[in-house]
Amino acid sequence: MLSTSPTPQVIRRWRLSLFVFMLLVGVSMSSWIVRTPAVRDAIEASTAQMGLVLLGLSVGSMSGILSSGAAVRRFGGRHTMAVGGVLVVAGVLVVGLGSEAASAPLVAFGLALFGGGGGLSEIAVNIEGADVERRLERSVLPALHGCFSAGTVVGALVGILCTYVRVPVIWHLAVVAALAAAAVGWALRGIPGGTGRRAATPGHGGGARAQLAVWRDRRVLLLGAVVLALALAEGSANDWLPLIMVDGHGTGQTVGSMVFAAFAAAMTAGRFAGAALLARFGAVRVLRGSAVISSVGLALVVFSPSPVVAGAAVVLWGLGASLGFPVTISAAGDSEDPDAAVGAVATAGYLAFLAGPPVLGFVGEHVGLRGAMVLVLLVVATVVVTAGAARPREAGTTTAGGTPDAGGAADGGSAAGGEGGGEGRPERVG
Repeated sequence: MLSTSPTPQVIRRWRLSLFVFMLLVGVSMSSWIVRTPAVRDAIEASTAQMGLVLLGLSVGSMSGILSSGAAVRRFGGRHTMAVGGVLVVAGVLVVGLGSEAASAPLVAFGLALFGGGGGLSEIAVNIEGADVERRLERSVLPALHGCFSAGTVVGALVGILCTYVRVPVIWHLAVVAALAAAAVGWALRGIPGGTGRRAATPGHGGGARAQLAVWRDRRVLLLGAVVLALALAEGSANDWLPLIMVDGHGTGQTVGSMVFAAFAAAMTAGRFAGAALLARFGAVRVLRGSAVISSVGLALVVFSPSPVVAGAAVVLWGLGASLGFPVTISAAGDSEDPDAAVGAVATAGYLAFLAGPPVLGFVGEHVGLRGAMVLVLLVVATVVVTAGAARPREAGTTTAGGTPDAGGAADGGSAAGGEGGGEGRPERVG
């Protein structure tokens, strides 16, 4: 924990540093995503084999997030983000090297490095962002995740150009890694030292027991279900969207990259509009609307025979998926132990990244990638039921365990009263 209260100037620099860090992670991620068809061709992988390659990303992500909460508590957010940033940069470079060497294991290893760095640093960033949000007393997390999405747009546009002019994957990703390394160094200087760090005191330790105890809160469990569903919607696009367009709709690689860029742009727009939407409609209505919009987009991508309709539908897919992660993370921050709840809910979100690539890859091998997306569609639809957990604790009735009654949020009047007004704490409803 910080020993002194930071000045407003320090908090603003802190927030900007988090924004820049998320931006560079987004650029790095989309830079290799848009080159996925070229990487797949270079290593001569089938759909199922590509799912196994992408499993490296999932395993790395889960390794990172499972250790991130403890790392933040012991070493602080800045040091955790530093290690994560180094792994992200290294991962991008190794993916490029693996593509150049036509080595599927090397590409998988690079994705594992990237996933480990992303998981390690992103949980730390979310904990830091929730702290900044509490200090500023206004919504920060939607814009923070919006910066990640903006980075994916930038990376996708550059990737489209590189694909069009046939820049080798290795040179493209090497330049991205060099620029990301410089940005990481700048961003880390603005993160106060020791934030998120805790002493291991009795009853308030940060060990595995405390991390598991938070799951006894039914509200945290339901928030975890919400973020898992909408993170799967986001992650499945990150993993498979260019290949869905190339293999499932018969487009070229450049068009596949352009469709992913449209998805990323929709994610960006949704996240930067998030604060206004949350202030007006509240978290529960926004999450339910997000699930409906994303489901419509997914259904059109899966069932429409037209590549044009499918390409346009990814905008709905992206808009619907955009606010799932930041809204549920912010809602988790409204807990008795906010750092533990934020870490737990974010971990649930990353379970989607662990299970998604191999499951969708194996299913896609038998029914096609478009058919595999039906699984994502069904999971996203569950958010209509579980979104009530995002109501502020003080606004809802409680269960025997002291958690809000998620079912009560289905009532229109309760949702309006419990979500919309803010009541002096707008950041906790958004």
